[in-house]
Amino acid sequence: MLRLKVVSPEKVLFDGEVTRVIVPGTVGEFEILEYHAPIISSLEKGCVKYQAQATQEERLDILGGFVEVQKDEIRMCVEL
Repeated sequence: MLRLKVVSPEKVLFDGEVTRVIVPGTVGEFEILEYHAPIISSLEKGCVKYQAQATQEERLDILGGFVEVQKDEIRMCVEL
């Protein structure tokens, strides 16, 4: 399981466990799964997609931001 926390300057948008996350990186969309290598990347305008274990895929449209992956923890700061 991955721990995902998504924040904007105004509030926490999501904080919970997910099985996968797809983000719009500045050089292309990429997927984050368990045991992903540590990474910091900028994000561009697009759609963040994430899936909790027993739910349908959730979508969040963003204008940009940053993502950091470290030891199955994903932290995102996004602009809406």
